[in-house]
Amino acid sequence: MLQQTQAATVIPYYERFLAAFPSVVALADAHEDEVFALWSGLGYYSRARNLHRAAQIVRDEFGGEFPSTFDELLALPGVGRSTAGAIMAQAYGKPFPILDGNVKRLLARYHGVREWTGTTAAQKALWSYALEHLPSKRLPDYTQAQMDFGSIVCRPRKPSCSSCPLRVDCVAFKTDSTSTIPAPKPRKVIPTRTEVAALIVRDNRVLLIKRPPSGIWSSLWTLPQFETRDELNDWVARNGKHSGVEVGREIGHVFSHFKLKLTPWRYNGFKLKNGVRDDANMRWVSRDELLDLGIPAPIRILLSEQVFHGDE
Repeated sequence: MLQQTQAATVIPYYERFLAAFPSVVALADAHEDEVFALWSGLGYYSRARNLHRAAQIVRDEFGGEFPSTFDELLALPGVGRSTAGAIMAQAYGKPFPILDGNVKRLLARYHGVREWTGTTAAQKALWSYALEHLPSKRLPDYTQAQMDFGSIVCRPRKPSCSSCPLRVDCVAFKTDSTSTIPAPKPRKVIPTRTEVAALIVRDNRVLLIKRPPSGIWSSLWTLPQFETRDELNDWVARNGKHSGVEVGREIGHVFSHFKLKLTPWRYNGFKLKNGVRDDANMRWVSRDELLDLGIPAPIRILLSEQVFHGDE
């Protein structure tokens, strides 16, 4: 949950998640919709999908006992070198380095690695330094201390160099370069994608579809979504009969590689043809049922504003 998300945002999600799934087997046994419902609002849903799949592997291949070797951990979905190293160090006290964002910045400043930490050369150098600094004891404390030190003292902006015990040997401090080491990630212009969606309401229920297991919002429940208004009209004509009215509220959402602008068209009193019936990938959903489904945050907000805002 902490990958690409701040701790203050994560804490309530983490508490609810552990209350619902107190063990790895409980998580493995849960339905995907349950997992996504509790994750809804955190974004980057591939993390939840990987976590769920990893729990199932631990249940099925390791008898519910979490793996205790680096290679077994690294083979789990969503577990990279740094995460595997953190588990080995903190759970098992083994000498493995980590390299999360805070540690990258700390090591880059201390050793004077000037380029962006995502480059191949920087990664190679930082892993080497991380391994070099490993202590022979208290691995769990050391691993946590690095992350805390980076977030509290060696902050991205305005680091507390005056109180830093490492400043005497820190290259960035000695060269007055803490604001430029490491270099920021190069910015790139991401394209904008414009699409439309069908907001179909009947008997105080909204029609939702389950997205495919790949692509944007994969495996989440959302509105029927189309690249063009013509495609939307064709779908409506095949499944029902009604003219749509533009909601007038464009949804904006930024993904890692593009920006999405989504314009909903509302259809009230939708007259069914044979096609629109509840099944595994399409269902009519009431307000109460929304809580049990993984729904993208902007779609959930739209539904609360346009469909269920007056419900009690």
